[in-house]
Amino acid sequence: MIAQVTQGIKVTVETEYQPSYSSPSQYHYVFTYRITIENQSEFTIQLMRRHWHIFDAGFAAREVEGEGVVGQQPVIEPGQSHQYVSGCNLKSGIGKMVGTYLMERVVDGAQFRVDIPAFSMVAPLRLN
Repeated sequence: MIAQVTQGIKVTVETEYQPSYSSPSQYHYVFTYRITIENQSEFTIQLMRRHWHIFDAGFAAREVEGEGVVGQQPVIEPGQSHQYVSGCNLKSGIGKMVGTYLMERVVDGAQFRVDIPAFSMVAPLRLN
């Protein structure tokens, strides 16, 4: 588990390799990641957008940008958290992701970026 705090917003990431959805012989490795966003600030915030950089060892980097997360733009009150699970597929079985969320303070509409800590994805069989 890895965590990072930006402007009172704590982002924690846990990853898991999904062998039942992967097919290493066809260069298809599936990972899930669980993200918890904790609002440790004094303001109510809304997650507006996400921006990811995905690195896959030996293959071209990918960039993903769009509204919300898993179809939602959650509002998170002070002291509350929001958790979701999403996934990523790699061709090499070894990679990492890093990114940012665009947040908006509900009280005044001020927008700010929150860092998502870089996290690794390594298929266990790739370690042998």
